[in-house]
Amino acid sequence: MPHRPITVSGVEVTPLCDAVGPMGAAIRRPLPEMFPGSGLPDAPWVLHFHCYLLRSATGRLTLVDTGIGGHGSLAASWAPVPGTLLGELAAAGVAPADVETVVLTHLHSDHASGVVTDDGRPAFENAAVVLQRTELDAAGDGALDRLVAPVKAQLQIVEGSAEVAPGVHVHLTAGHTPGHQIVRAGDLAMTGDLVLHPVQLDDPGVHYCYDDDREAAARTRTEVLERLRAERAVLATSHFSEPFVRL
Repeated sequence: MPHRPITVSGVEVTPLCDAVGPMGAAIRRPLPEMFPGSGLPDAPWVLHFHCYLLRSATGRLTLVDTGIGGHGSLAASWAPVPGTLLGELAAAGVAPADVETVVLTHLHSDHASGVVTDDGRPAFENAAVVLQRTELDAAGDGALDRLVAPVKAQLQIVEGSAEVAPGVHVHLTAGHTPGHQIVRAGDLAMTGDLVLHPVQLDDPGVHYCYDDDREAAARTRTEVLERLRAERAVLATSHFSEPFVRL
């Protein structure tokens, strides 16, 4: 059942469910190993792969993350491809050419593969594609060749914090990857992989095995969640079953 949009600070935010499923065998590990010290049981972890469509009061469209992509994407070895992002956008009355800004929280395959089509062309031909410079600098050859190179002419490189569309800001939150960023629209924070599992809301110090720098990720998560809680912000998560969480 589709999730309903919410409006925050004049921006309509629609969750788009690109896919639902467990990790494939290529990277799947028991939950206690994925989140060491969490006390989680050894049970299947079913991920929801959320992207977010932001519509400003003037109708300007921003897309946060582009999902797992098609059958041959970089995520195909472990994620439940193909993703359904384009169908979700169509259900919201949006064509890819309508999107003016695409923000990639980071270049992991489940967040960025849908930025290109199955045949390697830009999926959002009229959009600026926003990346942190440190994320671009740290990208591996696979991401550079298959995700970044096709959209090179569309890249909008930022450093730290920046307004990337009216009322939409990005903030560097390094740790999960060197250039991971979250996206703010008023009191809403689209958190990418800052928080992957609800257990990290209870204890932000719980590590995730695929964080690039586990200690830095835990520090960043703790600091950012503390600020967001003080603001009574709403989180828009990437992998929780319910997209919105009020702190």
